Amino acid sequence: MTYTPRVGGRVTILRLSMIRRVPLIAATLAFILATALPGASQANPALERFLRENIGLTADQVSTIRSGQPVTKALPSREAAEVFLFGAVFIHAAPESYVKFAHDFDRLRRLPNYLALGVFSNPPQMSDLKGFSFERDDIESLKNCKPGDCLIQMPTSSIEELQRSLDWSAPDVSEQVNQHLQKTALDRLLAYQRDGNEALGVYNDKRDSTVVPKQFAYMLSYSKALPEQLPEFYNYLLAYPKAKPANVDDTFYWARVKFGLKPTLRVVQTVTMRGDPADSVACAIAEKQLYSSHYFETALDLSFCIRGGDDAKQPGFYLIMAMGSEQAGLTGVKGSIVRKAAVGRSVSNLQNALTTIRNTLEGR
Repeated sequence: MTYTPRVGGRVTILRLSMIRRVPLIAATLAFILATALPGASQANPALERFLRENIGLTADQVSTIRSGQPVTKALPSREAAEVFLFGAVFIHAAPESYVKFAHDFDRLRRLPNYLALGVFSNPPQMSDLKGFSFERDDIESLKNCKPGDCLIQMPTSSIEELQRSLDWSAPDVSEQVNQHLQKTALDRLLAYQRDGNEALGVYNDKRDSTVVPKQFAYMLSYSKALPEQLPEFYNYLLAYPKAKPANVDDTFYWARVKFGLKPTLRVVQTVTMRGDPADSVACAIAEKQLYSSHYFETALDLSFCIRGGDDAKQPGFYLIMAMGSEQAGLTGVKGSIVRKAAVGRSVSNLQNALTTIRNTLEGR
């Protein structure tokens, strides 16, 4: 999962780049290839080699992971707008318990950073979006919103339609804005479910536009050296809704989350792959951002559960997380300061999140 506030507060989503120019997502899946060998155990030489050579962990850090303590690290990015995180921990529990944990939306609703959350029906309908609304400050900012200069991420067509269709002097303008927002969100989600990534569109709120489908493909371009174990999972993230594997399920939800200076509306697709009981890769979960009103132009979080441990009475698995995003406001002198603080908080937040997951699944 992206380090969305799924497992604690989220201050910043982080992308993972490469140590020694090794693509992070490819490297993470290369780890899966290594650990998907017969006889994988809690002390796995292939895993240790991956963690030390590809991720750059020390021998002590590798030992820490084996002992059940989480290790997290921010990795180098290709440009200032990219941020990446890697995290790993060994958990003494059945890996299937993590799938249940990751899909516990009632738990998410109880987290302090989640102001509202709704899960979409199949197919999605307008009633699913009750509570999906802008704050007063965002509505005020929309009055003067224009292409290239808007505080809300949206395409030119949405900006122009918003200005054309609303009566900004009406006493119920806030209700008009949110009804328009909900209808637009539903239409775009249905378009995405029909047409895939191309329906994600272009953000024209800043001087330089953001072509979301291209950014998402760019994020996944690290994975060209994918191992043979999960090519269908990777391909589905790019080709959705085509090429859906039989062991993959989709869930869509929206959330109003506060992890920055202002609440942010997000629409997210959760893609879950479940392995067979005999598979070393017990599950893979991708959290793919389809829309964010602020901060995150593109975001993708990946979680992998790799079976491990030799004790049949006490099953265990490695939880590996690879999280990445493209973010605005991280360039220039001021942006570099913001970036340094955000990365530091995010590393700490991920450490806490992995600890929470381990404690919950182990029943501590």
